[in-house]
Amino acid sequence: MSNFNVCVLSPGFYITGLQTLPYISVYVIFLAFVYVVTVLFNSLVIYVIVFNHCLHTPKFVAVGNLAVIDLVLNTCIIPSMINIFLIKDNFVPFNLCLAQMYVYYAFGTLESFALAILAYDRMIAICVSLRKNSINTQQSMSFIIGLTWCFSLGIIAFAVGIMTRLSFCNSLTVLSYFCDYSPVYRLACNDYTMQWTVANSLSFLILIVPFTLICLSYVSILVTVFRMKSLDSRVKALATCIEHIILVAIFHLPLITIFNISFYLHFINDDLPFLCLSLASCTPPCINPMVYSLKTKEIRNRALALVRKTKIATDQEKKRHWRGLTTKM
Repeated sequence: MSNFNVCVLSPGFYITGLQTLPYISVYVIFLAFVYVVTVLFNSLVIYVIVFNHCLHTPKFVAVGNLAVIDLVLNTCIIPSMINIFLIKDNFVPFNLCLAQMYVYYAFGTLESFALAILAYDRMIAICVSLRKNSINTQQSMSFIIGLTWCFSLGIIAFAVGIMTRLSFCNSLTVLSYFCDYSPVYRLACNDYTMQWTVANSLSFLILIVPFTLICLSYVSILVTVFRMKSLDSRVKALATCIEHIILVAIFHLPLITIFNISFYLHFINDDLPFLCLSLASCTPPCINPMVYSLKTKEIRNRALALVRKTKIATDQEKKRHWRGLTTKM
């Protein structure tokens, strides 16, 4: 086959990860609840930011960017898991497999960079507070976000495009909970040295590079804070970073820990790292709007105003309905 440069494409793959774990259906039902919460809260955040012009500032442009990424990331994974583990349809066509792989890694990369952008916003607000309005403008923030989108979508498109050049002539069973990059390319029957390098580069790109940028941002923040003479000023400056630190800890630390443990140690159950990875991937998009966005005073106040407005409109509609019934009687 290699002599004639023939590429044998698979019709699709069977997803078999997590099958040995007990009560996997209960876990997937929990993820379905997580998905509903993700859609509701992130949609609320996006709506509030888009339709309130006073929130069209660099900070909230970055927050809206994170909400969009969270929405797409969980939409890519959880409905597919529901189909595989609850409906018991674990066959994924080849093109759909590549599409899911692309969206997951592209938006996983964007999630990491979105957290790094929020760290940059905090660094500018604290370290150069007097010039933050001239440095961190809406145009510059939009440019940075656009740059991360172009970079992430482009580099992941190159990595996933390599899959179309592989031949799959052996097993079609993918040991994961979705069309993951590494388990799929291990099924190829030709040399995948290049793909192994790409997979390692993806892990480095998604986790280490943005996490390093975040750490550098907080080093700058801490240096600036400890130079402040007033204790109250230090406390106020650090208090604005608490929500973001929680988000970074929720997203990065579990993933880095899982990758390191699975690489250096062996689990008793081979499905256990996939369970941990799915939980670490699916819960941050659900928690992000509650921990960060909805705790922000501007978004919270406008979200509550929207809820009150909706409730008033519903009550008025009910009153009109009852008046119509009374008139008919």
